[in-house]
Amino acid sequence: MINKNEVWETIRMLQDQKLDIRTITMGISLRECADPDPGKACRKIYDKITSCARDLVKTGRAIASEYGVPIVNKRIAVTPVSVIAEASKTEDYLCFALALEKAARETGVNFIGGFSALIHKGFTKGDARLIQSIPSALSETELVCSSVNVATTKAGINMDAVREMGHVIVETAKRTSSRYGIGCAKLVVFANAPEDNPFMAGAFHGIGESECVINVGVSGPGTVKAALEKVRGADFGTVAETIKRIAFKITRVGQLVAAEAAQRLGVSSGIVDLSLAPTPEIGDSVARILEEMGLESCGTHGSTAALALLNDAVKKGGVMASSHVGGLSGAFIPVSEDEGMIDAVEKGALGIDKLEAMTAVCSVGLDMVAVPGNTSAETIAAIIADEAAIGVVNNKTTAVRIIPVPGKNVGDRIEFGGLLGSAVVMRVNPFSSRDFILRGGRIPAPLSSLKN
Repeated sequence: MINKNEVWETIRMLQDQKLDIRTITMGISLRECADPDPGKACRKIYDKITSCARDLVKTGRAIASEYGVPIVNKRIAVTPVSVIAEASKTEDYLCFALALEKAARETGVNFIGGFSALIHKGFTKGDARLIQSIPSALSETELVCSSVNVATTKAGINMDAVREMGHVIVETAKRTSSRYGIGCAKLVVFANAPEDNPFMAGAFHGIGESECVINVGVSGPGTVKAALEKVRGADFGTVAETIKRIAFKITRVGQLVAAEAAQRLGVSSGIVDLSLAPTPEIGDSVARILEEMGLESCGTHGSTAALALLNDAVKKGGVMASSHVGGLSGAFIPVSEDEGMIDAVEKGALGIDKLEAMTAVCSVGLDMVAVPGNTSAETIAAIIADEAAIGVVNNKTTAVRIIPVPGKNVGDRIEFGGLLGSAVVMRVNPFSSRDFILRGGRIPAPLSSLKN
């Protein structure tokens, strides 16, 4: 039985503690759109997306209104474009990005993901062409997001791909230099990329997914912090149990919305991603949750342990609340999108090295990190390699979304606006990794990959 106190608690979570559905993401298979003629392929892509997602935004708004649950974003993820475009006789895949952009604008969604390639073991011709097209695609569109998977626990790390992505990121920053390199905010480099992630910029519709599916991402850092305020000074067992109970309630809201959206749209219901995704707003911060546990500032000693507890408790609480939990599910630490993280960087409590350590126990990786514009492609590639190694060895998803901000130096503050927030340019290690990156080849999979 649900008592009135629980009802009021849920109302407070929605009204005062910033609980929301961060995104409803429709995954759409484009495999039937492949065509030797790139013009025909792009028309098929546009038609397929606009047909499947024509009611996505309207349905999201209706559910939000009827249930009183904020649904912040409505998004689309598609089959990795490198797979679809490879059949077409063209060297430049910009036309495919423009088709995605046009379809996204027609359907009214916030972002569309899937200008992507999976190259953890090697490149096909289509993969290589897509990667070469990423800088132009992200500079000439606003809603298109791109992701590249360069490593898996089973395959190891494709260091040729890592090296190439370092150059792609630098070039993308240059092409969007008038907007502080914002094109890089739409580009994620993964290890162990999930095929059902509803969050941007890394969402794509995996090859093993059904024709059309609804995945939902929930978020509620403010709700978790408010719950912990009530047990201030309690032991860590109590902290973990408190987070688990709140994560269960948050996930139930996501499960309700996912099922309702799928039913109304007549498509498959996919997963609920129960990640704690922060925003730049005060009171919606993962960093402040860690500080509520007793840290003077996020980034100080103990931050990794606190984040590990949070991530584990969120997963344990959420997994009981949904039939299908997936995506990334856990705690995100995107620096520019979390006001507590920004504050920690500004006062010197948090740097890239500590962030890297924290990514070993959280849901993603180095996310929305701004670095000096003169950072070399090889240094960026080495940062990607380090994150990929954490993911591969620990059999978890890790990622890098890094922005070398043209013309900016350590300590400069950049305003991206909206959910992307603001970033403080962070220091990178000044010593070179060039010779390491130029070796190329593939770092072998760890022994743990031989499970069978």
